[in-house]
Amino acid sequence: MPVEFFIFALVGFFAQIVDGALGMAYGVVSSTILLAFGVTPAAASASVHAAEMFTTAASATSHVSHKNVNWRLFWRLAPAGVVGGALGAYVLTAIDGAVLRPWVTTYLALLGVYILFRALGVRRPYKEPQTKIVLPLGIAGGFVDAAGGGGWGPIVTSSLIGSGAAPRYVVGTVNTVEFFVTTAISAAFVVALLSGHWEEAEGLASHAWSVAGLVVGGVLAAPLAGFVVRIIPAQRLMLLVGMLVIGLAGYQTWQLLS
Repeated sequence: MPVEFFIFALVGFFAQIVDGALGMAYGVVSSTILLAFGVTPAAASASVHAAEMFTTAASATSHVSHKNVNWRLFWRLAPAGVVGGALGAYVLTAIDGAVLRPWVTTYLALLGVYILFRALGVRRPYKEPQTKIVLPLGIAGGFVDAAGGGGWGPIVTSSLIGSGAAPRYVVGTVNTVEFFVTTAISAAFVVALLSGHWEEAEGLASHAWSVAGLVVGGVLAAPLAGFVVRIIPAQRLMLLVGMLVIGLAGYQTWQLLS
């Protein structure tokens, strides 16, 4: 096996540990590294979502078994995420999704600060997310995830925790829904490729070992997700989510300005 496989297996393992515990980062981290290897944005997004079909299935199984899923939230969030993801994949195969990055980066930075403020402030009772927030959030999260190669977790997890929902059940539910969103996005990429809508589908076959590494590393780490999020105290989990969101926003800002 080439060295590339082992490098991406290590990346996939640590990215999935973070994603499983905090509800975000697998797609963002994996896409960023693929782009650094010279993969085009659309090919990077398609590759990451192909890998995520396996990792999110394993992660979802772990969260369900540890009873981390809010099923009422799940049934509202999943259809919206699937619609947004399919739409984002269709758009990315025709338009460069990079135009969305400055707006998403600004949103994430502000949201990260707000989450830290809540985590450090007086603890309030957790509340059930309202449908009027969940539906547009799911569509936006799915769209940005497909168009940017990552973003479902940072947008949806951060927003729901910021709105006052319990971190443990947000992370578990968002990770479980992500399997269905990722599958819809991958199917949309396949349809775009077969229909001729995606004219610049270069780079997919040549990065098969990278995708295989992401799959193996992610699947090995995924069973730990449900256990980790179950034992971390809610306030500490909010602090970690807030710092991670600000860190990702800062890194993306640095990339945009460099």
